[in-house]
Amino acid sequence: MEKEYLTYEERKALARSYLGKTVHIGIDRPIGYVHHKEKYDLCYPINYGYIPGVLGGDGEEMDVYLLGVETPVEEYDAHIIAIVHRNNDVEDKLVGAPLGKRYTREEIASAVHFQEQYYDSEIEILNLGEI
Repeated sequence: MEKEYLTYEERKALARSYLGKTVHIGIDRPIGYVHHKEKYDLCYPINYGYIPGVLGGDGEEMDVYLLGVETPVEEYDAHIIAIVHRNNDVEDKLVGAPLGKRYTREEIASAVHFQEQYYDSEIEILNLGEI
């Protein structure tokens, strides 16, 4: 059976609906995890996971980069502070952090560069007025 993908508008609306919210995330790629890709290996310098039960643009659970937690974790309640919009992919990524922790667009871009370098992406940050 073929996966169903969200439309561009549905994908953007879904990602934006999480900005400023605290969500429980499962971590399937903790700090230090090595993902063996077809042409290269990708080592995760940050925790990376998903929101259980919420399907993203690729038809799989919505992905979340977790910043500000410097040890590998299995799950975390994260405050969604940004979205990494992928212009050449079917999904976007959320960016979570401990409640009250803030990052600049440049800090987020640097933290997620290990994976986003392979995509045309841009970062939308939660405005302070939206908290």
